[in-house]
Amino acid sequence: MTQRRRLATFTGRGYDKGRSTLQCAAWALVAEPLQRSVLCPPAVRTRILRAFGAEIGEGTLIRHDVRIHWPWKLSVGENSWIGVGAWLLNLEPITIGSDVCISQGAMLCTGSHRADDPSFEFDNAPVTVEDGAWIALRATVLRGVTVGEGAVVGATALVTRDVPAGERVLAPAAARV
Repeated sequence: MTQRRRLATFTGRGYDKGRSTLQCAAWALVAEPLQRSVLCPPAVRTRILRAFGAEIGEGTLIRHDVRIHWPWKLSVGENSWIGVGAWLLNLEPITIGSDVCISQGAMLCTGSHRADDPSFEFDNAPVTVEDGAWIALRATVLRGVTVGEGAVVGATALVTRDVPAGERVLAPAAARV
């Protein structure tokens, strides 16, 4: 028998934001909306992210409207691209290699909850995308996953397990009407 959730008992135990409340507030209220703006040039966006602790390699292009939960938990190699509307929900570290393409609307999510825990505590784990990989349009990579070197995660695919180097993961075929 499944235990009923008691969300009022959630504590968030074991989760560390990694910065002070003031730094988190400065990011959330000022810097994050500014860096997401279409009016913010990519070079300025990169400087803002680095100022808040992100490690971003030379030649990397981060487009507008990219949501980054905590920049100090983000590392991106050289010459990578992160497309418009991508969402990096990095409660834990996200490491993106060099020459990686994270396409428009893709999501990398390091957070989850313990489904069998009545208090629904966190069950988070890092995400790693190795050199030369491509996470295509609206694909989702969940917590604890490593996408191997040169791997391709196809448009709208959902990845819950490691993807070996050079492998391709495709979304299930859409039902025909």
